[in-house]
Amino acid sequence: MAQTKTRPETSRQARERATVRTLLERHGQTYAEQAGITLRDTPSPLYRLLVLSHLLSARIRADIAAAAARALSDAGMKDARRMADATWQQRVDALGVGGYRRYDERTATQLGEGAELLLREYRGDLRRLRDDPRPAERLREVPGVGPTGVDIFLREVQEVWPEFRPYFDKKAQDGAERLGLPRSPEKLSALIAQRDSARLAAALVRAALDKKVVDDVLGGE
Repeated sequence: MAQTKTRPETSRQARERATVRTLLERHGQTYAEQAGITLRDTPSPLYRLLVLSHLLSARIRADIAAAAARALSDAGMKDARRMADATWQQRVDALGVGGYRRYDERTATQLGEGAELLLREYRGDLRRLRDDPRPAERLREVPGVGPTGVDIFLREVQEVWPEFRPYFDKKAQDGAERLGLPRSPEKLSALIAQRDSARLAAALVRAALDKKVVDDVLGGE
């Protein structure tokens, strides 16, 4: 029986894999991890990821958004019910602890309204949205979660919702281009183990947002 020959890896493919390895080693922390969220397919971490996605979508530094998401969680607002039951002032105060002050009042209102919507439509459990044929549209119904927030949520949730892999949105693709990597989600996915999709997406976004990440990975060339 004839054996199928595998094509040898080209120098370009070898370079791309080396770039991805370095990128993941140095900048492969997901934004959920940065915010202290151990992501699982259960209601609380999924809700906390949605809150983080909301916060990250504003024009504010990612470290501040992550700190604010952590502060909301530390204040007990770890699920839709507790967020809805918190007072507006409690939400404002928690956002302030995280340094999220520029948009704190509007965001506190949106978080309360969003929690009420999730309780009403999904009984507070985002797993009920997972099988929806139009999850992005449903997510955009949540106050404060626009297209950017949807992209952030789906980039990160692919870690526990594998049916969304590979999810590399335009921002991640921009980062790939800066690093000399292919923009195609399928080609990017071929460079990694599938379990690393969310990590790679987050690292590519960091490369898109910060030239220092690109210089660090490429050696300043």
